[in-house]
Amino acid sequence: MADEERSKESEPDAAAAVTEEITEPVSEEAGEAEQESKKLHQTVELRDVGPCKKHIKVSVDRADIDRLMDEQFSKLVVDTAVPGFRPGKAPRKIIERRFKKDVSNQVRGELLMQSLEQLAEENDIAPLAAPDIDPLQIEIPDKGPLVYEFEVEVRPQFDLPNYKGLKIRRPVKTITDQDVMAEERRILAPYGSLIPKPAGAAEIGDYLVTDMATRDGDRVLSTHKEITIRIDPRLALKDGIAEHFADRVKGAKGGDTRTVDIKLSDSVADESLRGKSVTATFEIKEIKTLRLPELTEEFLHQYGVRSEEQLRERIYALLQQRLNYLQRQSARQQVLEQIAAASDWELPQDLLRRQARRAFNRRVMEMRSAGMSDDDIRARVRVLEQDVLRHTAQSLKEHFVLQKIAEAEKIDVDQADIEDAIERIAVQNNESPRRVRARLEKEDMMEALAMELIEEMALDLILQSAEYVEVPLEKEEGVVGTVEQQAVPGEMHDPTAPPPEEPKADEAAEKETPATAEKATPSQS
Repeated sequence: MADEERSKESEPDAAAAVTEEITEPVSEEAGEAEQESKKLHQTVELRDVGPCKKHIKVSVDRADIDRLMDEQFSKLVVDTAVPGFRPGKAPRKIIERRFKKDVSNQVRGELLMQSLEQLAEENDIAPLAAPDIDPLQIEIPDKGPLVYEFEVEVRPQFDLPNYKGLKIRRPVKTITDQDVMAEERRILAPYGSLIPKPAGAAEIGDYLVTDMATRDGDRVLSTHKEITIRIDPRLALKDGIAEHFADRVKGAKGGDTRTVDIKLSDSVADESLRGKSVTATFEIKEIKTLRLPELTEEFLHQYGVRSEEQLRERIYALLQQRLNYLQRQSARQQVLEQIAAASDWELPQDLLRRQARRAFNRRVMEMRSAGMSDDDIRARVRVLEQDVLRHTAQSLKEHFVLQKIAEAEKIDVDQADIEDAIERIAVQNNESPRRVRARLEKEDMMEALAMELIEEMALDLILQSAEYVEVPLEKEEGVVGTVEQQAVPGEMHDPTAPPPEEPKADEAAEKETPATAEKATPSQS
């Protein structure tokens, strides 16, 4: 009994000793060594198969396959109940024969995941999209290495020249009271009413009630009756842009006719007209002007101000934000021109088509960060949509350059940066941060916001060391008016859609019916 009591008394000490031994921390060197030992032994072959596209072939050594297979079978031997054998006592050969397919599938998934992660870590590859790999088409061979290959779109490779101390032209402009009043009219327009303007000629900000007809030479393309168009510097139809719209219609009166050139987009239904210029004739029925709403205290409250003076101060700040946006866009373009001048930039059409949505999302985030209203953003996006692939190429090049600079400077964003940006957008648009976040998530724009922040930080770094030369702002982008009419009738083409696949030879042969074959055979009667 005494011996038993002494044995029981010693058990807690033994347990403590065991616990202490288990929880002893592993040294950092030992942890790294263990991770190194679990790394796959694989060979990687990389070759370019086109602009921004690589073909990758990976071979994983047989020893790694056997090790993972052995680990899985060893677990099954212990844990699997096999009829006729006590748990854990079934012969390994029976376990291997019975579960070979399941284990092979599981090991295949683990190998592919670990192999791709290791591939990304050990090779200078920056994929733009997930690789086109179908795991179900990959088989683990009974002997030899596991070999798989795929193609992936990657960022273009280019060297960054010195991007500090660049000489940059900065366009400057003095914002006048006239600019503020013109912007005030635009902001208040949705709340005003249109009244006839019996005397006086048409001016910017007035409205035309007009018939419109578009022609390609003598060929009439479309006609639209009594549409109402606001006179802005540019007019964007659904499928074309009239660059000098205001210049052509200013001074017009009811009964006058004006002609305007319209540059058609690459989306018009008639393929022969894509990218061409056509003529629009406007038969003006009436000129209308805008009667602004009364600026009551209740009305002003929705803009967060209490007086007309405060409203104009806010509009002045908004115009200053737009000028800053224009200056930054000009700087981005100049940075791109100077850095990319030494690089051979070539972006394939299929890449541009797939990246168009992301590029547009980044542009929208830039405009929202600059405090532009939803109406302004929609109008500018309409302009960008007229030549989707060209604008996508420009946006992607800016993105690649700034991302590479951000990586070189180790620039990154965290959640606090994103929250600050959401707060800033909310203040600029007089919304709650919760509503802004909900809209960004609904429109799948959170990733675009993070990318925009990183690019802005990279651009800030460049601009901090730049040498500036101030130049007068020669020509503003100008306000864009929009209408829903098309210059060319018909369903518009989506230039970002992938081209239709050509049928394979065997598929084409299958589609040849006996009837068509009979028609193709000369009659012997």
